[in-house]
Amino acid sequence: MNAQPLYDLTPLASLLLVGALLALGPLAWVYWRNRHHAPLQRAQALRLFTLFLTFDLILFGAFTRLTDSGLGCPDWPGCYGSTSPLGAQHAIAAEQAAMPTGPVTQAKAWIEMLHRYLATGVGALIVAMTLTSWLQWRISARAGGKPSPGALSPWWATFTLFWVCLQGAFGALTVTMKLFPAIVTLHLAGALVLLALLALQVVRGNPTPPSRVLPAGLRRWLVLGFALLWVQILLGGWVSTNYAVLACSDFPQCQGRWWPEMNFSQGFELWRHLGVTGTGEPLDFSALTAIHYVHRLMAYLVLVVLALLAWQLNRSDAWRNPSRALAALVGLQLATGLSNVVLDWPLLAALLHTGGAAALVLTLTWTLAGSASSAPQQAGRLP
Repeated sequence: MNAQPLYDLTPLASLLLVGALLALGPLAWVYWRNRHHAPLQRAQALRLFTLFLTFDLILFGAFTRLTDSGLGCPDWPGCYGSTSPLGAQHAIAAEQAAMPTGPVTQAKAWIEMLHRYLATGVGALIVAMTLTSWLQWRISARAGGKPSPGALSPWWATFTLFWVCLQGAFGALTVTMKLFPAIVTLHLAGALVLLALLALQVVRGNPTPPSRVLPAGLRRWLVLGFALLWVQILLGGWVSTNYAVLACSDFPQCQGRWWPEMNFSQGFELWRHLGVTGTGEPLDFSALTAIHYVHRLMAYLVLVVLALLAWQLNRSDAWRNPSRALAALVGLQLATGLSNVVLDWPLLAALLHTGGAAALVLTLTWTLAGSASSAPQQAGRLP
């Protein structure tokens, strides 16, 4: 590649301006559509729209990773020091001529920069959320009244703003550390944490939240399922960032065996560059097999737990819709996971698999945040 500083802050101001301009459209739409509503309802509409765009951002981030566009612009925050690939055409053309299928091409540069623009726009919306939250809190404090139903502490939005800034830092490290697997995996997990934070605020910020009781025993199983889902998300991110999806191309066996040869020490050595061990030696194929197969084995446990949760929730009319959503998403994850293996990792199936994981995070966050626990003596139990 051409000599290019990893960090070139020259286009930072113009990129922030692009993000602000992208955020103006959603902000104007939200406030115009809710112009006759109370400030709390406008704030809730803004949170909901930001949640929607964050889900889209996660999908586009997956598309960026799956099309190998993560290094489409090998510096940060711009592209060869420019705000867009238009200003870097000569540098990109030179890299593409040297390596036509390499990490830098015109298409990959645009995919990478569009991802950065969308991320900056979401960040701008979260800044607006934070400012609105503090303004409403100050007005309420001056009035000396009690918080209205749906009024959230401004510290929720403030922490969300901190988290999205942290995500930006991990996005920068993803590029400058050349797709370092641990960084890319944490970047993916951080995006889903951001999604959960926004979902929590949407549920708690509803002026008329549904009053639904979740038996204490079932709630504990729901927390367990949620925890297992996060472990599986980290394992799935580790599979994807190490390109280990096709280490097993058959099902239910792997490489024609129930227990294939696996190198766990290499596969789960966390601090190493892509494709090599911590000492710089090439990664054994058995290490990729270990990464893939652990994710597959964990998937069996998570799918069983979530399927049981869906069945139990479906027994109550109040939880029928979440239970059906959970069951549908479990089915989607099973189908797309199998498709990734037996159909040679098609792009659509891989995107749907990431989207399904994000939707599961949303569903379980929504269920936990929108429920109250009953007394222990009323607790239900899973069989």
